[in-house]
Amino acid sequence: MTQQQKTQRPARADAQQNRERILSVALQELTVSADVPLSTIAKKAGIGQATFYRNFPTREVLVMEVYRYEMLQVTKFAEHLLRTCAPEQALRDWMNRLAEYAMTKAGLANAIRKVSLSRDCPEKAGYAPVIAAAQLLLDANKQAGTIHPGVTTDDFFLAIAGIWQLDFNDEWQPRLTWLIDMVMAGLRAGAPLRTVSQ
Repeated sequence: MTQQQKTQRPARADAQQNRERILSVALQELTVSADVPLSTIAKKAGIGQATFYRNFPTREVLVMEVYRYEMLQVTKFAEHLLRTCAPEQALRDWMNRLAEYAMTKAGLANAIRKVSLSRDCPEKAGYAPVIAAAQLLLDANKQAGTIHPGVTTDDFFLAIAGIWQLDFNDEWQPRLTWLIDMVMAGLRAGAPLRTVSQ
């Protein structure tokens, strides 16, 4: 290994650490306020202005990167649930996670809305990981015979639309549990396994 290769690796590692530190702080700050100054994020991340803007030249770039990171976490959580739970329980737990996301990321959602105004149609591409995660869970449940085989992701997201209407300043957990029970009952209607056991 040449001396140049040795010096490049730590430099790349440092750059990656800087980027991850910025994203971590940005996630916390944007969750609280959509209008947090970029200089505040840089300062709290312990990053110089030049380094910050080299990674994220505009607010839009930063917000969309944080959003992509969060959406990927939602997808990875679906995969983790399917490895550790039965498909039906995995689907329930994932719906609960989506509600928690809606509750804790209100500021981030507002920030995304603001930067999205200047883009043609980022929503569909932005939601792709969430749609893929839902498809993964629905497919696993169809294969297990625990939900109706004809349920599509469009059906699913229409069915859980009430999650986004919950008042998270109120006693939301019992209402969420009741809502998920209703959705699961609807998804199970006509499920092969349910039909056989009746």
